[in-house]
Amino acid sequence: MTTPNAEARVEVHEDAATLATAVAGELLDRIADAQASGAIPNICLTGGTIAEAIHREVARLADDSGVDWGAVEIWFGDERFVAPDSPDRNAGQAKAAFLDEVGVPAHRIHQMPSTAEVADVEVGADAYAQELLAMGGHFDVVMLGVGPDGHIASLFPGFPQLDTTNALAVGVTGSPKPPPERISLTYQAIRDSSAVWFLVSGDGKADAVAGALGGADLHEIPAVGAYGHAETIWFLDRAAASKL
Repeated sequence: MTTPNAEARVEVHEDAATLATAVAGELLDRIADAQASGAIPNICLTGGTIAEAIHREVARLADDSGVDWGAVEIWFGDERFVAPDSPDRNAGQAKAAFLDEVGVPAHRIHQMPSTAEVADVEVGADAYAQELLAMGGHFDVVMLGVGPDGHIASLFPGFPQLDTTNALAVGVTGSPKPPPERISLTYQAIRDSSAVWFLVSGDGKADAVAGALGGADLHEIPAVGAYGHAETIWFLDRAAASKL
């Protein structure tokens, strides 16, 4: 089976630290280039251990990047539906790792709704979709982690959200990873981005990486269904790439 991921670019780095530095540098270059052309880039972040390492590298390298942090729109690929101050929130982790340090204004950070703002995940997903549509509905870069089961954002193997069409965000209940309630972007939103970057570290992800790049069914390895319309890159460390 041939999929868009079969044509993706694969970059293998020695370890998680060198992977984080490489991705951070590439992200800063992309943002600076977009701003130099007069654009305000829309960047979609992910959560997880390697994402946090990348975020901290962005903060470390930011001073020399030439990026105007007042002219970047920040979004999130998924979020845990919990209280706004919960340590489980991807947005809170990103703010602590780099958004606050580099000075991204609050109005440029588009957080998914919390339990304090909406009644349930479906209402929250619709609100986020409407906010995204109001900003044009397009990302310059979407960054995605990959779980050992091949999930991306909060799109899990066998879940009905994998078949969602005509929606940019969906509510998720009964997540196999706690907490059980989440909001996630859909394939439609992800595929409308110019670039999709997978950020994967560790040998526990090696089977999922091999399955995704080998063309597994997206209902078994949801990462198969995620790709950008101009560019798809898999940023891996050697452990994550060990079964390619």
